[in-house]
Amino acid sequence: MKLETKLFLYGVLFFIPVGLIYGVWSDGEAVGMLGIPLVGGMVGMIGAYFALLSRRIDPRPEDDEHGEIEQGAGDQGVYSPWSWWPLAIGVAGAVTFLGFAVGFWLSGIGVVLGIIALVGWVFEYSRGQHAH
Repeated sequence: MKLETKLFLYGVLFFIPVGLIYGVWSDGEAVGMLGIPLVGGMVGMIGAYFALLSRRIDPRPEDDEHGEIEQGAGDQGVYSPWSWWPLAIGVAGAVTFLGFAVGFWLSGIGVVLGIIALVGWVFEYSRGQHAH
């Protein structure tokens, strides 16, 4: 997690000054002057989370400069190849953002579909054949 922490925290050092310089050069254009430093704040929050997380977990093979590829072999997490819920979330996201172009009533339908799909994905292992 050390590399990811540095990557995101260096993003703060880039986005904050660039946002301030942009604000000066654009004579106070509101969207960029506010948006670019906000991106710096968001990458700072992600970097701070990674810094806290790297203290709690053991070093990974990716963190070892002399690590070998085979050190990272094995299971990398839980993946459900039979799950249709990620597709449902993607469709709900597409419907939601299509609603911004067509009409906000369609965004409401997309949000409701997204909530249903997210609940289904979260509780996928709570019912049926794969319950634990």
